[in-house]
Amino acid sequence: EVQLVESGGGLVQPGGSLRLSCAASAFTFTNYAMNWVRQAPGKGLEWVSSINSGSTATSYAASVKGRFTISRDNAKNTVYLQMNSLKPEDTALYYCHYFDYRRAYHYWGQGTQITVSS
Repeated sequence: EVQLVESGGGLVQPGGSLRLSCAASAFTFTNYAMNWVRQAPGKGLEWVSSINSGSTATSYAASVKGRFTISRDNAKNTVYLQMNSLKPEDTALYYCHYFDYRRAYHYWGQGTQITVSS
């Protein structure tokens, strides 16, 4: 069974930093791009960042560009999101995600909560 398990969430003050991790299992991690997606309270899903399978290409939402950095360690089947200069508007449930193009199916983690507040 495919699993995506996020960790690293919590409460942080504005301007602070956090690093999220997503441990993947039961699929060939190196075959897939990985994504971070968030959902703020009362709002829809917002794509945050993506990284390709070989870490040669990354992309970011305009709202986080320059503050967040996505990376992955294929040896550990883990994708990361380093979040710096956090703002209250970054408060959300953050999900790890990938799209299995062979099955045309989206896989999601359970989410990890980030709350940015003083």
